[in-house]
Amino acid sequence: MKAKDLLMSSAFMLSLALIVSLLTNFAGVFPDQVFTSSVRSNLTVLILAIMMTLSLSRYSFRNLGPKGNGKSIARAIFMGLILSSIIPLVGYFLLKDTEWGTEAAGLVFIAATPFAASVAPLTYILRGDMEHAARGTIYVYVAALLWIPFIIWLGLGESVSMTSVAITVIEIIAVPLLVSRLLTKVNISREALSVFLNCCIFFLVWLSVSSTSFPSNAWILLAFIVIAALRTFFLGNMVEVVEKRAGIPWGQRVADILMTSYKNKGIAIAMCMAVMAPLGLASTAMVAIATSIIIEICWVIFMDSVLFNRKRMERELAAEGIAVE
Repeated sequence: MKAKDLLMSSAFMLSLALIVSLLTNFAGVFPDQVFTSSVRSNLTVLILAIMMTLSLSRYSFRNLGPKGNGKSIARAIFMGLILSSIIPLVGYFLLKDTEWGTEAAGLVFIAATPFAASVAPLTYILRGDMEHAARGTIYVYVAALLWIPFIIWLGLGESVSMTSVAITVIEIIAVPLLVSRLLTKVNISREALSVFLNCCIFFLVWLSVSSTSFPSNAWILLAFIVIAALRTFFLGNMVEVVEKRAGIPWGQRVADILMTSYKNKGIAIAMCMAVMAPLGLASTAMVAIATSIIIEICWVIFMDSVLFNRKRMERELAAEGIAVE
């Protein structure tokens, strides 16, 4: 396998980022005098804003209007924001009044985060309903302008600056949505974009996880692992089982499962760093997010090798009378 192929693999780059980050963390060699809390916060927001701008620039608003697509839009918002947020929110409210309340705050940022902007390209690769995924991405990210502040206010209330929350949401979602419209006609190869975005997420994961203050108590880590597994493996497979029994075709199931289970880790990291860093709590609140990244990598591998493997895809599509090239 060529180096470019590895750089284009999200699962490989995330796995490598996590390994390097944990080695840096446990060896105690993270350069915190250079990457101070403030620097990490500003860098994270800047890098994510660039990533979001480039990712959203690949989406055209043509043929994605709400007329006649109300059910598709409502489905995407329900799957991508409401349903996907229930488990981490429940986990937070169960833990917030314990001695691990600060670590559990990271679950609020996971709950507030919409699904990854790469859901539409992944849907395309897996022969899913690309139009549904692309339309859902646009409307979910617009809805996230209000959803993110609402969930953070619901979970953390007056303990954090809602002004900082609003500013960060504007920086990482509103501005990229607008600026991305200027780049829609700029030719960027899928390979180059994939490599760039994966390298950015590698750096963001390293920057945040390397500086995370992991607790010595294994039980809280186990709790976060269980919450993350329920949010990905349980929820994703539940959507698959329910929709398949309901006769939902392969294409829509693929998009719905990705929308429900594949969170935008960059937004979770950026919001946590921007909101919690001024309080000196970012490295502690990052514990839940770092743990979630570990489980989500396993989920991506499971989807690729089991849930959406090529043999199963060909069999499902053949049953629907669709030929696979």
